Amino acid sequence: MRRLLSIILVVILAVGGSGLWWTHQPLSLRTPVVDLSIEPGTSARGVAQDAVDAGVLTSPHLLYWWFRLSGDSRRIRAGSYELQGDVTPRSLLSKLVRGEEALRAVTLVEGLTFKQFRQILQKAEQLAPDTQGLAPDLIMQKLERPGIAPEGRFYPDTYTYTKGSSDLAVLQRALHAMDRHLDAAWQTRQSDNPLKTPEELLILASIIEKETGRASDRAMIASVFTNRLRIGMMLQTDPTVIYGLGDKFDGNLRRRDLLADTPWNTYTRAGLPPTPISMPGKASLLAAAQPAKSRALYFVAKGDGNSQFSESLDAHNRAVSKYQLGR
Repeated sequence: MRRLLSIILVVILAVGGSGLWWTHQPLSLRTPVVDLSIEPGTSARGVAQDAVDAGVLTSPHLLYWWFRLSGDSRRIRAGSYELQGDVTPRSLLSKLVRGEEALRAVTLVEGLTFKQFRQILQKAEQLAPDTQGLAPDLIMQKLERPGIAPEGRFYPDTYTYTKGSSDLAVLQRALHAMDRHLDAAWQTRQSDNPLKTPEELLILASIIEKETGRASDRAMIASVFTNRLRIGMMLQTDPTVIYGLGDKFDGNLRRRDLLADTPWNTYTRAGLPPTPISMPGKASLLAAAQPAKSRALYFVAKGDGNSQFSESLDAHNRAVSKYQLGR
């Protein structure tokens, strides 16, 4: 009897040791990367079978019993997972319990238009194009902002998502992010700022975003535009004209373009345009809220990324002659 018990104990230890060893060994996969999708409510046995069906080359019974014996079988989370060649039974279970889903990312850059934004979303990896073919106003209805123009309403940032997520969900997050950043900038506005609403601040920030990528110039460019708004002077900014031309713009802005009246032509119409012209980032939002203190009414690109600011038309004309005409 003593010998029999010893044999049984040895067998138990051997089996246990083999099982422990197995949980640390990489699992063979049918392909270098296996996509595993687990639907809500799937049992531990179903998860094991789903893993094998997806391309994990092992016994579903072994996986199931490992899930059961670990005590974590009820903690496995639904989701979309990526399994690679170094995955072991132990790391697989840890991934499923932690809910470490496979994430993709899409980056929206400052200064993009809504049209460009949509093009990027359409090319994003494994992002469901639920808004494809929808008119902008219908998209805004789905985002519960009916009657609101989409331009400038989405905050430029990097957004992560799981495989198969809807592009509408990314739009929703970007929309809410812009709400937060716009509200934060509005709260910091200077007391003498001529902008009357957060909407006006968003519009001006979108113009600042298109006028310069130079951080040191943003506050001064904001100062030029707010100074003009105070005295009723036309903004006369090329990016708004280009935006109003839409697909007609061929890369060259001509005099006739400056004279062609559109709602966004700030050479023919006073005040701010009716909508933003791009997606402004945080720095441009803050510049619109807190422009530099100056009397500058003009600026011209110097050709090195910086701008020359002037308080009078004569000084501006001299700067144009120096930096743009080469005299």
